[in-house]
Amino acid sequence: MKKTVKKAANTSAKLNAKAKDTSSAKRRAKAAPSLGIKKEYIKSNLSCRVTFRLPKEAVRDAKAVTLVGDFNNWNTTETKMKRLPNGDFKATLELPRNREYKFRYLIDYTRWENDWCADKYIPNEYGSDDSVVVV
Repeated sequence: MKKTVKKAANTSAKLNAKAKDTSSAKRRAKAAPSLGIKKEYIKSNLSCRVTFRLPKEAVRDAKAVTLVGDFNNWNTTETKMKRLPNGDFKATLELPRNREYKFRYLIDYTRWENDWCADKYIPNEYGSDDSVVVV
């Protein structure tokens, strides 16, 4: 009888631990940010709200990141990205639809980075690639 009670207690403890792990995993999945590019098409004005997100792994200890591309005439200071509490950087733009926009991230005004989740990449005149978002 003692073995049966002990076995039931162990099984119950394992189930409780597994339930905690599952709920913890669900919380992490809900809290996990979507990296890369998020697109929200707006029906009323034929535009697309595009959110660009650069992960902290790409920026390391950067102080500033700007989003530079066709949509702002490659202005290196116009579209500053906001640092999020987790270290990622984020910016949202509303762009006209049915176009492709070349862009890159400028980190601390010295280092260029492409988006790891861009729709495609196109070689540029400087010997590297530009990221492209298609909306």
